[in-house]
Amino acid sequence: MTVHSESLALSVASISPAMLALAGGLFVALVLLMIILLLRGASHRREQAEEARLRAGESEARMAELLKVQAEMQGRIAAMAEVFGARQSELNQAISQRLDGMSQRVNSTITEQTKSTHENLQRLQERLAVIDAAQNNIQTLAKDVVGLQAILSNKQTRGAFGQSRMETIVADGLPMGAYAFQQTLSNGSRPDCTIRMPNGAPPLVIDAKFPLEAWNAIRDAGSPEAGKIAGQQFRRDMEIHIRDISEKYLIQGETQDTAFLFVPSESIFAEIHENFEALVQKAHRARIVIVSPSLLMLSIQVIQAVLKDQRMRAQAHLIQGEVAILMDDLGRLDERVRKLQGHFAMAQKDIDMVVTSADKLTKRGAKIEALEFEAGGDAKPARDSEAPAKSVESRTGLLKLRVVDEE
Repeated sequence: MTVHSESLALSVASISPAMLALAGGLFVALVLLMIILLLRGASHRREQAEEARLRAGESEARMAELLKVQAEMQGRIAAMAEVFGARQSELNQAISQRLDGMSQRVNSTITEQTKSTHENLQRLQERLAVIDAAQNNIQTLAKDVVGLQAILSNKQTRGAFGQSRMETIVADGLPMGAYAFQQTLSNGSRPDCTIRMPNGAPPLVIDAKFPLEAWNAIRDAGSPEAGKIAGQQFRRDMEIHIRDISEKYLIQGETQDTAFLFVPSESIFAEIHENFEALVQKAHRARIVIVSPSLLMLSIQVIQAVLKDQRMRAQAHLIQGEVAILMDDLGRLDERVRKLQGHFAMAQKDIDMVVTSADKLTKRGAKIEALEFEAGGDAKPARDSEAPAKSVESRTGLLKLRVVDEE
C-alpha cells in the first residue's frame, strides 16, 4: 500500500502545472456540460409531463366519447336484437312453412315416383318375359338352323329339302290330280314334279336338284383366285345339270318343250342372274327356265287360272242351263212384283177415298162448331154453354159418324 501511494505521489509530482491547469479546465467544462444536460433533461421532463397531462385529458375526453358511443351502440344493438329476434321468428315460421310444403311435395313426388317405378318394373318384367319367350324361340330357331345346316351338308337330304319346298308350293297352288311327284317317264327317268296341262297338252316338268356344293364353295372362297375357281366349277356343274334336264325330261310329244329348274333361294336366284348371265342365257336356249320360289308360285297361279278357265269352258252348257232357269225365276219375280204393285195402287186409291171422307167430316165439324158459338144471346148463357160446347167437342167423332150415315 505504501509503495503504491509513493508511486502515485511521484507521478503527481512529475505532472507539470500546465497539465494541471488543462485538467482543471476540462473538469470544469465537464461539470458545466453535466449541468446543462441536467437542465435540458429537466425541461424535457417537464415538456413530457405536460404532453402526458394533455394526452391524459385527450384520453379522458376520448374515453367519455367512447363510453357515449358505447351506450348508443348498446341501445342500437338492443334494438337490432329485437328486430333480428322478430325477423328470426318470422324467418323460422316461413322456413317451417316452406319445409312443410317441401316435405309434402317431396312425399307426393316420392309416392308418384314409387308408383311410376313400380309400373316401370312391371313393364320391365313383362318385357323380360317377352324377351325370355323370344330367347326360347331363338334357341329353337338355332336348333332348327343347326338341323338345316346338317341337312344342307348332305347331298341327298339337301335335295330332299329343295324338293320339299317345291312340293309345298305346288300342293298349295294346284288342286289334287293336277300334279304328280316322281312320275316315271317313257325313258325311265323320274322328274321331281310333273304338272298336267289343260286341253290334253303334255305335262310340265320341274326339277328341284341344284348344285349347292359349288355355290357354297363360291361363298367360302377366301381369295379372288379361289372365288374364280369356284365360279368356274359352279358354271360347269350348272351346264351339266341343264344338259341332263334337257336330255332326260324334254321328250317330244310326252312333255312340254320347256322345263323348270327350281332354285330354293331368292338370293341365290338373284346372284345367278347378276353374276352368271351367260349361264342363264344358255339355259334359255336349252328351253330350261331357272325359277325361284316366288316365280314358281307365280307360274303355279297362272296354271291354276288356266285350269280354272278350262273347267269353266268345259261346264259352259251347265252354266247356260242355270242361266235359263235363273231367267225363268226372274220372269216370275217380275210378274209377282207387278201384281203387288197393282195391289198397292188399289190400296192407295182406298186411302185417297178415306182421306177425302176425313176432309169432309173435318169441314162439317168446323161448321157445327161455328154454329154453336154464334147461337149465344148474352154473356151468362154463353158461360152456361161452355160445358155443352165441351161435350160437343168430346162427341165430335159421333157427330161425324152421324153425318157420314146421313150421306
